[in-house]
Amino acid sequence: MKALSPQQTGKYASWAFAEARPVEDDVLLMARDRSAELGITPVSEGTASMLTFLAAASRPQTMVELGTGAGVSGLALMRGAPTGAVLTSLDPDAEAQRAAREVFVADGYPSSTTRLIAGRGRTVLPKLSASAYDLVFIDADPLLLEYHVTEAARVLRSGGTVIIHDALDQDRVPRPAVRDASTVMLREVDHTLRDDTSVWQTSALIPTGTGLLLATRA
Repeated sequence: MKALSPQQTGKYASWAFAEARPVEDDVLLMARDRSAELGITPVSEGTASMLTFLAAASRPQTMVELGTGAGVSGLALMRGAPTGAVLTSLDPDAEAQRAAREVFVADGYPSSTTRLIAGRGRTVLPKLSASAYDLVFIDADPLLLEYHVTEAARVLRSGGTVIIHDALDQDRVPRPAVRDASTVMLREVDHTLRDDTSVWQTSALIPTGTGLLLATRA
């Protein structure tokens, strides 16, 4: 195995330092414990912190989440969103959604503000109203990402934000030789969000966690 250069080692140390910076409370830790029990990999501590920051900065009133898990990412979004914001979260795993419901209740969010739907994005997204949402968070099957992004563009209001989790595909995206289907899909979606300015006003790729790809609806 080739040794990391001093610069690469320093970059990793900086990433690890940033990931370790958040101090999570008992409710988030409960959500992480439930994730482990259910065999679900939640967003990282740094990613959860970034989701809270992005929601606080953009102040969405209506949000859609693809991939409820045990509630780590949804809770992070709700904590940043303004009072009265509503999260619609989709996941085919009903048991995971029950765990997420417990997490939301423990943090004081009534069911009227956390709408959990047991279903897949391909089935449920077409039923959501067009131009009705301020933020869409995608943490779902990467092979369906192109479809999910197209639907995100449909349901987002102008100025709304799409956030894609694991946008670096476990660090495979930057490696040109890697041609896995998920990696290729993420590269193609990245190019679309960057280049299709008729749909997406601006975009950014940040290395928090396993990568977050963000874009603003034109």
